[in-house]
This record gives sequence, structure tokens and C-alpha cells, in this order.
Amino acid sequence: MAKDKKGSKSESKKQKLAEKKQKQEKKAQKKEKARASKLDGSDAEDVDLDAVLAEYKKAQEEFVKITETVLEEPPKPRSSSVFLASPSNSNQLLLFGGETWNGALANFYNDLNIYYTDRDEWHCVTSPNAPLPRSGHAWCRGGNQKDSVFLFGGEFSSPKQGTFYHYNDFWRLEPATREWTRLETKGKSPPARSGHRMTYYKNYIILFGGFQDTSNQTKYLNDLWLYDTQNFFWHTPVLPPAQLKPDARSSFTLLPHEQGAVLFGGYSKVKATVSANKSAKGASQGQRNIVKAMVHEDCFFLRITQPPTDSPPNTPPNVRWEKRKKPANTPHPSRAGATMAYHKGRGILFGGVHDVEQTEEGMESEFFNQLFAWNIERNRFFPLALRKPRTQKKLPPAEQRVGRRGRAQANEEELLKQLAALQAGSSIEDADSMEIEFKANKEPEEPERPVREMPVSMELPHPRFNAQMAVQDDILYIYGGTFEAKDREYTYDDLYAIDLGKMDGCKQIFSREDDTWVGSEDDDEEDEDDEDEDEEDEEGEEDDIEMADEDPGALLSPSKRRKKQADEVSVADSVSTMDSDQSEAETAATTVDDGLPHPRPFESRRDFFVRTSNEWQEILMTSLRWKGIQPESLTIKEIKTKAFDLSEEKWWDCREEIMALEDEQEAAGIGEVVSLADKGDLGAGGTGRRR
Repeated sequence: MAKDKKGSKSESKKQKLAEKKQKQEKKAQKKEKARASKLDGSDAEDVDLDAVLAEYKKAQEEFVKITETVLEEPPKPRSSSVFLASPSNSNQLLLFGGETWNGALANFYNDLNIYYTDRDEWHCVTSPNAPLPRSGHAWCRGGNQKDSVFLFGGEFSSPKQGTFYHYNDFWRLEPATREWTRLETKGKSPPARSGHRMTYYKNYIILFGGFQDTSNQTKYLNDLWLYDTQNFFWHTPVLPPAQLKPDARSSFTLLPHEQGAVLFGGYSKVKATVSANKSAKGASQGQRNIVKAMVHEDCFFLRITQPPTDSPPNTPPNVRWEKRKKPANTPHPSRAGATMAYHKGRGILFGGVHDVEQTEEGMESEFFNQLFAWNIERNRFFPLALRKPRTQKKLPPAEQRVGRRGRAQANEEELLKQLAALQAGSSIEDADSMEIEFKANKEPEEPERPVREMPVSMELPHPRFNAQMAVQDDILYIYGGTFEAKDREYTYDDLYAIDLGKMDGCKQIFSREDDTWVGSEDDDEEDEDDEDEDEEDEEGEEDDIEMADEDPGALLSPSKRRKKQADEVSVADSVSTMDSDQSEAETAATTVDDGLPHPRPFESRRDFFVRTSNEWQEILMTSLRWKGIQPESLTIKEIKTKAFDLSEEKWWDCREEIMALEDEQEAAGIGEVVSLADKGDLGAGGTGRRR
């Protein structure tokens, strides 16, 4: 009986291993299929960008005037929006644009939402003339035009984030009237971009940095632009070649200053060379180029000198970058996505993320919810902490009146009581017991609105990065942000208020859980696999000994056995990858004659050929074989030359159509449309963005 029991356990163990291996192979095939679909153009099932924007335009045209409606609940959750305290009203916060990513689809917004801090109300403004949906844009209040807000750029993508582009349009918002105006500027204007920052100095709007996604890579920028709000002109100052200036970056801090602006931190990706794998003898097998993330911690001061008063209208100001020392007591470790808001000569910093380690399986990251104040003049960070409010002793009514005004009011009441006692024929001693009505000073009572209870905590909001922040009347408001756990990206949908003068707690204005995440089927399968692994680890060494007679590998320790199984899975991954590559090659060979590559708007003849060179060479060789000419008889240079001639002919044939598209996109402020399938770095969308 013992032998039969041993045999049944052995069969059960074998069956479990076979089922697990089958699941792992299925999972590997799905992953490879997803990877192949992304490389092969995931927008095959995607919606056309022009069609999506046409729907937005059509919806906006239905609004014949600017309307403002009260929302029953806060706006939809979003990230990469812009948040600002209204310059024309001390009780309003402005929120515009943003995007949501639920693991499968992206959704962009162009609604203007206003939060009334005194009423605890959200209002939504609809307008027939408003910027198109976008995220990653920047705005700031105007310097001399203190009641206006200026907005530039941003990005938009198709729902599956297979194709996208950046905006280069420039807008002015009048918060008092809720009216948007697209500004047509004179001369050159900044190229399209996202992730840039803007601030103000007197009659100038300062714009710096950001990034552009091209067909090959994400290009970070370090160009400086100044917009003259009086002469409606963009200046791009020419800096001396030897002058130090900030490196290209995005997501940095740019704060106003009495003599210009100050810049701190930022994020970018830079090229680096690392040693390749070493051989068994320890000798290096060469070097390879990689692109790695870089978190900047340097600081610059932008000094701006106004041109003389008798200068021509379009004379640019004198501009100079001055490198400052690294701020003292900088938050450690370094962090990306730490947002900063300006408040009385200092920057208030919150949150951020530090990427600990990046492997093929993912990125290990640490998120923060610390609060710091950066004193701009002293160039030093100070930690800010919440503290419990002091308890005040209640004084008797007679002692509560202090000061000159309180004593005068008490004397007036005493005289009126004595006068009333004399008129009533009573003695002056009875005056203290009489009640006096002050009808002249009494204001009509207004019905009080019920005040909603808002919980106050002595803890700061949950750790996150890229939160939106604004300061209004010494109150810091923190809205939204992003948090990552495993393969999921959480878009926070909450709003908090902190009194920077008292620091007596963090008030939660509203908070909703993020229930928009969809993810993919692979996530569920990974969870199932993890459960299977846990069950397998719980089995004791007795089963391992029983399996030793039929499986020599069963005598290995649990950790070594898991490694062995992982090696088997990696072999299966390699086989499935080879099969997938072979199927891709067969698909390309069968569809090469279905149609010719098509040029894109703003794409030169050379760029068009570089992007489609392989396709044109295949078309050429197929055509030669049909004519009975062997392609091997031509040199590589001749094949490329003839392929370029074919692409050039196609480029000229489509020129009129492409020019019409270019005119339409320029009119809408749209830059170059890019496909993620053509990009060298496919990490432009989804989880893990540090842009």
C-alpha cells in the first residue's frame, strides 16, 4: 500500500509539473505575440488620430457660447494635467487637460475645471474655442498681464498609444471671462514639445526644455524662448558659446525671480557605454551602447536685463545663464517627478520617485511623500513637517475683549445700558441686567450653507510622483499624481490642502479610488503562476525524495529546482521567439506587393527613405525577379540607389496630398506624427514613464 501511495504521489507531482510547464509555454507565446504586435504596428486596430480630433472639434462647435456648469462630483481622474491658482480670483483653482492610461487605452482631456475653495464646488467650463485635448503641456500666469494665463504645447496620442504627436500652439486664457484665445505670433516660435516648463518675468513669458518624440528616439531639449506680451513676439536669445547652460531635460522646476528665473533638477535619458559580458577568463567582450535615465540635481539662475527704453520694439533682452552651487540639504536619494510650487520666495517640493534598479523583468522604484521648502536666495532645502495645533485656553466673556477696539465697544454698551435704565425709570445699578439691541450695526442674516466635514490628518498624502500643486493665500493644494506597483499604474484622484503658515494638518478635500485600470490577460496569468509557485514551495522534502527515482533533477534543492525550471522556460521563450520571427518574415514576404510605403506630413525625402529603406529594397528585388534579373548581379550601392529613386518618385507623387495635410496640422498647432513602431525606444507610453 505504501508503494501504491508513493506511486500516486509521483503521478500527481508529474501532472502538476506538466500543467505548469504548459501554462508557462502559453504565457511565453502570449508575451511574444504582444511584443510582435507592438513591433509590427499596434495601431492596426487603432483609431486614426485625425478622426479622433475631428470628433473633438465637432463636439466643440456645438457650444455656441462659453458656459459654466456645476459638477455633481470632481472631474475624471487624470495625470500630466496643469493646475494653477487663478490670478483673477483668490477663491478659484484652475485645472486643464491631462490623460488617463488604464493599461490598455489612453484618453485625453481638454476640459477646463474650476474648484471654488470657498464653496467647495467643482465647475466645468465648455467653450467653442479651446485647445485640443493634450497632456504634458505647460502654463503660467502672465507677468505684467497678471490676470491672464498662457499655455504652450503638449502631446496627444491614439488610444493604444501607437501613434502620437506634440503640439506647438500658444494660447491665452482669461480666467475672469473663461475665454480662450489662440495667439498668432510674429516671427519664429518654439518647436512642438512636451514636458517643458514656463514662468514669467515682467512682460516676458519664459519657456525652457522639454522633449520631442521622433521616429528614432526621444530627444530632450535645452533651448530657451522668451515671449514679449507687449509686442507679441518670441525671442530666442543667442548665448555665448563658452557660457555654461543647463543640459537638455524635462520635468524640472522653473520658478520666477525678481531678476529673471531659477531652474532646478529635471529628468532626461542619455547615451552611455558599458562593458559587455565578460568571458570565463575574465576578459571583456567589448562594449555596448545603452540609453540610461538621468536625474539632474544642478541649479541655474537665468539673469534677464531689459533692453533700453529707446530700443526698437522687437529688441531681445540681454540673457545670461549663471551656474549655481548644488542646493544644500538636497532631498536624498535623488528623485524624478518631484513637483515644486512657488510661494513667497521659495519653492515647495512634494513627492517623487527614485529608481533603485532596472532589470529585464522591470524596475524597482521607491516613492516619496516628503515635503520640502527650497529657499531660493539661500539655495538651501528645509524639510517641512506637520504639527498638531496648539490648544488655546477659553477666557471669560469679559476678558475676551482685548485691544483698543474691544474696550471702546464695551464702554459704548455700558453707556447705552445706563441710558436705557434712566428712560425706563430704573436705577443705574439695574443697568447691568438690561439687554440692548444694536439695530443700526446689525447686518441682515444670510442663510448658512451646511459646511461639509473634511477629514484632517497629521500624515501627508500617499507617496507619488508628478503630483499637481498650486498655492493660493498661503494654502498649498496637492492634486493627483501617479504611483506604480508591479505592472500597474495608479492615477490618484484626490485633492489635499495644507496651511503653509500653521502646518496644522493635511485636509482631505476629496479622494476616490482608481478603478479605471484594465490591464491585460497576462497580468491575471502571472498571478495564477505565482499562486502555483507558492503551492509548490509549500510541499516538503518528502515528495522530492519520492520523485528522485524517476527524475534525477528532483534531488535538487527548491531554489536550484526553480532555477532549473526557469532555464527550461527561457529555452521555450527562445524557441517561441524564433518561431515568431520566422512567421514575421513570412508575413512581410507575402504582403510586400500589397501596397507601397506612404510618406508622412513634415517628412523629408531622406527621412522617408531612411524609415522605409528595407521595404523599398524588397520591392525593388521582387520587381527585378519578375523581369528575370537576378538582384545578386547588382552591388549593394546600386540597389540602394535604385530603391531611393523609387521612394523619391513616391514622395513626389504624394506631395500635394501631404502638403494639404501639413497645412491642416499646422493650422491646428500639431507637430510631426510619430509611430511607436518606428521608435528605437518603445517605452514612450504606459507604466514606468519618467518624462
